[in-house]
Amino acid sequence: MSDPETEAKFTELLDVMARLRSETGCPWDRQQTHLSLKPCLLEETYELIDALDDGGAKKLKEELGDVLLQVVFHAQIAKEDGHFTIKEVISLLIDKLVRRHPYVFAGEPLPEDAAAVLKQRLQIKANEKNDGEVKSALGNLPRAMPALARAQSISRRAAHLGFEWPDISQVWAKVEEEMRELEEATASGDKSRTGEEFGDLLFTLVNVARFLDVEAEAVLAQTIDRFTRRFHHIEAKLREANKSFEQSSLEEMDRLWEEAKTLEARQKRSS
Repeated sequence: MSDPETEAKFTELLDVMARLRSETGCPWDRQQTHLSLKPCLLEETYELIDALDDGGAKKLKEELGDVLLQVVFHAQIAKEDGHFTIKEVISLLIDKLVRRHPYVFAGEPLPEDAAAVLKQRLQIKANEKNDGEVKSALGNLPRAMPALARAQSISRRAAHLGFEWPDISQVWAKVEEEMRELEEATASGDKSRTGEEFGDLLFTLVNVARFLDVEAEAVLAQTIDRFTRRFHHIEAKLREANKSFEQSSLEEMDRLWEEAKTLEARQKRSS
């Protein structure tokens, strides 16, 4: 199943990266470290996510390449420091994939559905050892991960292990409970407690999203985009009228907001 042309191109990529980091290479590339590249990796990752949302194959191809560059860049730095090589990175990945798919590579029975696959995978990960310590079945999601996405991933993993409400009606009941507790905390004037209760409410709403098969992070991003578009409409209309926000009433801005919603709905129907 190997592709000599692909292997040759990957080798060429490694050679290009090594040359960029050499004494006769690029001063900027030579200056970089694992830590200095963190913003680049984050930026490229978000650009890849945008490309996935846009759905264009050409942009997706480009952004996948940019993320691959970050992987190769870090592997080259590690090689120079004597820590590991890209070959070791790939070997570790292959071992992990094979180990976590025993029904494909070890002749074990095939799980009955995707949910059973995820449950088995979480159990396998929980049994793996890292530097002598047994891993949690919840995994080790990075704290730098967007909070909504991290919350949904953690709750999904817990659910696959059986820590789950029987149906969504009980989740809605939990939302109502958390709302009451938030109102009580707010009335008490205790900001620390209020923050905790607000966080509990958000986490419960993330579980509602999970039950509805909705990605909380993605739909919130879409809502922010809608808000931004509609607010831009208000700004544009006020500029046309030579008015500032201070010179405009809330009623007028609400009318322009509803106008923007109507235009969006009309465009959606015509597309």
